[in-house]
Amino acid sequence: MSAADELEVLMDGRGREKYGESVTIAEHSLLTAAAAEQQGLHDTLVAACLMHDVGHWLDEPDDGYGIHDHGDLGGDWVAARFDPAVAEPVRLHIEAKRFLCAREPDYHDHLSPASQYTLTKQGGPMSPDEAEAFESRPHADDAVTLRRLEDDHGKLAGAEVPTLAHFRPLLDRLET
Repeated sequence: MSAADELEVLMDGRGREKYGESVTIAEHSLLTAAAAEQQGLHDTLVAACLMHDVGHWLDEPDDGYGIHDHGDLGGDWVAARFDPAVAEPVRLHIEAKRFLCAREPDYHDHLSPASQYTLTKQGGPMSPDEAEAFESRPHADDAVTLRRLEDDHGKLAGAEVPTLAHFRPLLDRLET
């Protein structure tokens, strides 16, 4: 089974859940990837945006807001199917939220209530040392871009949501 086929099964299952947002997790992922594509970002980042929340679908949720530490779980799933340029932004997108809250104090107020809640479960804003270490990690810049896209474009109720079929050629081309 291809990664796109596996992703379709996941999106059609737990992907239909909402976890505190006004869109389903599948819609959120598709909207985030569409925003990356519309901005002309590189294919690996578009793919990472599409799969950034796959970790939510791989185990039982912690509570009504999903799996709090879904970045590592999702990053491992993506890494088994794609190169690090796709997997690492997925793995780091939660850390990117913590980083942005540390470096841009008003960023927290920009987050949805669900993201503010999960931030408290994910360690809160980074310390200065943690933020410095995060910045030096490969793919940290892409994780920050992904984070901004998901917060700004991935939670828009009523927006036109592309289908997974739209992104299938991209996934098929990038799969290792």
